[in-house]
Amino acid sequence: MNKIQISINTILVAAIVALFVIVLKKPAVPEQAAAPQPVEGAMPVAFINLDSILQGYTFALEAQDKLMTRQENARMELNQKARTLQNEMVDFQRKLENNAFLSRERAESEQQRIVKKQQDLENREAQLTQEILQENQQLQAQLADTILSYLKQMNAEGRYQMIFSNNAKDNILLATDGYDITAEVVAALNARYTPAKK
Repeated sequence: MNKIQISINTILVAAIVALFVIVLKKPAVPEQAAAPQPVEGAMPVAFINLDSILQGYTFALEAQDKLMTRQENARMELNQKARTLQNEMVDFQRKLENNAFLSRERAESEQQRIVKKQQDLENREAQLTQEILQENQQLQAQLADTILSYLKQMNAEGRYQMIFSNNAKDNILLATDGYDITAEVVAALNARYTPAKK
């Protein structure tokens, strides 16, 4: 048994020595490429003011107008249908009070028609609300994608290490004007934008 134990110990020692040799001969992990150094002591960061982009970028303005028009049209449609329904309800109530219906079945049928019309109106309102929310989300995604795409293209040479977004002094409370690239971004986005034909 001593011979087996000595053999096992010898194999273990050989394995440990082999591991040390492998580890010591392994090339060192190369360090990551050094980040570009800021020019003339400036930090390689910038920020854009999203509120200013929304107020100056033609696509954003057109998208906001389109969405507002859609909301106004939906509101007009719903208000018109609600007025019509209200008039029919008042008319039904007046006929009911004056016993104008020839039979009870006729009154119940008219009441069911009005209830169904009210449910249809509520369904239409929910549908329009959902459509407007989806359209708003699509426009916001398209706007974000356009801005991000431009920023990647603009920064292809690694001019900035980070570009922050700012909403009404929400994230960046104070910064030197040289870090604000909003005007440059708005001008470039507007130069690239081709309005859709109506």
